[in-house]
Amino acid sequence: MAFAVSDELLGTFVPIAVYWLYSGMYVLFDGYDEYRLHSKSEEKSKNGVSKGAVVRGVLLQQAVQCVVCILLFAFVGGDDVGGAKPQQPGPLVVLAQFAGAMLVMDTWQYFMHRYMHTNKFLYKHLHSKHHSLVVPYAYGALYNHPLEGLIMDTVGGAVSFLVTGMTPRTSIYFFSFATVKTVDDHCGLCIPGNLFHAFFSNNSAYHDIHHQLYGSKYNFSQPFFVMWDKIMGTYMPYSLETRKEGGLEARPTGVKKD
Repeated sequence: MAFAVSDELLGTFVPIAVYWLYSGMYVLFDGYDEYRLHSKSEEKSKNGVSKGAVVRGVLLQQAVQCVVCILLFAFVGGDDVGGAKPQQPGPLVVLAQFAGAMLVMDTWQYFMHRYMHTNKFLYKHLHSKHHSLVVPYAYGALYNHPLEGLIMDTVGGAVSFLVTGMTPRTSIYFFSFATVKTVDDHCGLCIPGNLFHAFFSNNSAYHDIHHQLYGSKYNFSQPFFVMWDKIMGTYMPYSLETRKEGGLEARPTGVKKD
């Protein structure tokens, strides 16, 4: 059997490459202290895990993700009768599938994420690993317990893929986009001109609130919209303030810190 770079193969590995390329770009922004939500000293003192352990944890989750993707594409089948590839739909259908997948993924992740917090056993043994990064940074976006990563991220992505009926080729673009958005939400920076901040209320500052102790019961929505937080009463508004010592702070407004 001749080797070919299929849409299924690209759909499996391109989002992983995008993760490291995009998060690597933020590593290059090391000197942008005036746009940081936390100082470097805070990152060192508050985070309970080394960066080496974070890299290993992310690679493990991505290995599991690869296995699930391969099984998923094998299940749905890449070829129609006669060996022809499934026909790629037109732009309007693809846009509708993108929008549908975003809503499905947000719904899945909101309720799974919130349950990870309300269930003390799951928080202690699974989700607390992600929150050991009190000060988030880009390549720590997918630092999770492997089981949590499987349930919340990988299975959630598979459900979005199946419900919307997108092709493997469309999935390359959608999951690369979702990966970039997730990395950006954890980058710890609010750089002027960031298009994600212009088009999405759910951004790095919004998610930073959730990673702080006073915000752990709020702002569960990820990675695209804030609608479920607003519907379910877990929305914590904030203002972006300049710190006296330099940098920025996402400061809650209208909600008292516990």
